[in-house]
Amino acid sequence: MSVAMVTGASRGLGRALAGELAARGWDLVLSARSAGPLAEAGEALRAAGARVTAVAGDVSSAAHRAELVAAARELGGLDLLVNNAGVLGAEPLVPLAVHPLEGLREAFEVNVVAPLGLVQETLPLLRAAAAGAVLNISSDAAVVPYGTWGGYGATKAAGDLMSAVLAGEEPGLRVWWADPGSMRTRMMAAADPAEDLAALPTPQEVAPVLLTLLTGPAPSGRYTAQELAGARGRDGVEGRDGVEAVLGADGAVR
Repeated sequence: MSVAMVTGASRGLGRALAGELAARGWDLVLSARSAGPLAEAGEALRAAGARVTAVAGDVSSAAHRAELVAAARELGGLDLLVNNAGVLGAEPLVPLAVHPLEGLREAFEVNVVAPLGLVQETLPLLRAAAAGAVLNISSDAAVVPYGTWGGYGATKAAGDLMSAVLAGEEPGLRVWWADPGSMRTRMMAAADPAEDLAALPTPQEVAPVLLTLLTGPAPSGRYTAQELAGARGRDGVEGRDGVEAVLGADGAVR
């Protein structure tokens, strides 16, 4: 049975990815800061038939990361690491001129340092897997200079470069850094409370698009949900209602 570790799994994209993986027969190690919502997610996924170990904590904590790795070993190893947990650094987002430095430090700890820590600690398990893979969740803000997204975007740009280097250093693994695009999530609402999110896809719509990376001949590299949704259509794979249309129309994915 394949085992995946998903951080930030109590809600949003992390919860949706965990649900999709469970539906495909994966066992799961889940992490999130909020113990209550994480426990609820774990129970729901167990009810769907998955073996689930849910460990509440902060991925920026070395002790918490060690707990997650121990949980993966107990489930038999690790085939996929999904570094999804992230913070904005300021809520709502603000220009760099007034960006709180403490918030920026926290964003780098959670969005950059912690994912690398998990990669380092899970590498022995991933190398031992038949097809070990790392999925780092990126953002369009890593490559486009959107106003007020500078701090968060800097962390994602760092994550992209780190992912690319990891892919070169670990040719036996598949390393993907994927931009899911703008979604109807609590994080997007916190980034700009005035923005209307009604037309955006939900994480439940985007998650299966990202997970086509697992089933297709996808080498290490940077991907966007927009591109992956288009590939699904070209390959004749039926997508979920409206996903390709929404992703294709959203030119300001973050």
